[in-house]
Amino acid sequence: MLYSKVTPADKRVAFRKALTDPQVAQFPGAFTPLSTKLIQEQGFEGVYISGGVLANELGLPDIGLTTLTEVATRAAQIARSTDLPALVDADTGFGEPMNVARTVQELEDAGLAGCHIEDQFNPKRCGHLDGKNVVDTATATKRIKAAVESRRDDNFVIMARTDIRGVDGLDAAIDRAKALADAGADVIFPEAMADLSEFERMAEALDVPILANMTEFGKSDLFSKQELQDAGVSMIIYPVSLQRQALGAIERLLTAIREDGTQQAEVENMLTRKRLYELVDYNGYNQFDSGVFNFEVPGTPGN
Repeated sequence: MLYSKVTPADKRVAFRKALTDPQVAQFPGAFTPLSTKLIQEQGFEGVYISGGVLANELGLPDIGLTTLTEVATRAAQIARSTDLPALVDADTGFGEPMNVARTVQELEDAGLAGCHIEDQFNPKRCGHLDGKNVVDTATATKRIKAAVESRRDDNFVIMARTDIRGVDGLDAAIDRAKALADAGADVIFPEAMADLSEFERMAEALDVPILANMTEFGKSDLFSKQELQDAGVSMIIYPVSLQRQALGAIERLLTAIREDGTQQAEVENMLTRKRLYELVDYNGYNQFDSGVFNFEVPGTPGN
């Protein structure tokens, strides 16, 4: 009822454990607090909060238009709704090293288990678009050093994302990843790998876990959990899958209403009222309400 009873500190410990587990951890992307309930019910290891998804929810493209306040506020709403650890996309850290430091502390306060910071120019763009620009290695590592030095909970995961693969190739991406790990990154997020062999080379070159981004319609094929695990990947995110599925369903429903004059054809595809009530725990709230207000006050008329 209300929010998770698992503390942010305990969620961060769970995130650390998931990253060292022999089984690859899967973090589907939540686009609303309620969607975390479904992710948790399915037994996933965590929840991912995509910067692109947060921008899209505001009707904006993923080109660095959202602010730290917007991201931290929405991420907090999502993170507190689940017992699972939540990883949030912090773009470039919303500025240079001092901004990165503030970003990390704001996200710690918001109850996140970790964040990733990328090496694109600020403002950035979606990792699977062409024409990206990346900063030099010195600038990229300064961001990660600032993030690591500013965190107050050592279990808060600092992940470094590099987009240099799409600009200068795989060898440059491996070199950049090594530098970011040396700067203190707990995990490396190599964006837009071309195939499984590239994940394998990245994993072999590093002593820290790596993440695979399995976003639809992107640069990478949609590899299976087992394929990625065999390639040395420790964590997989599915950043926009739930949002795309939901918006696709909404579009189909609106088309049916417009063309048929009724939603009847789509009702069988909807979440039932009963199931919705289960997810938001109406019964738990009802029992709590009865327990709080089902009493008599001494000294009042009739007592």
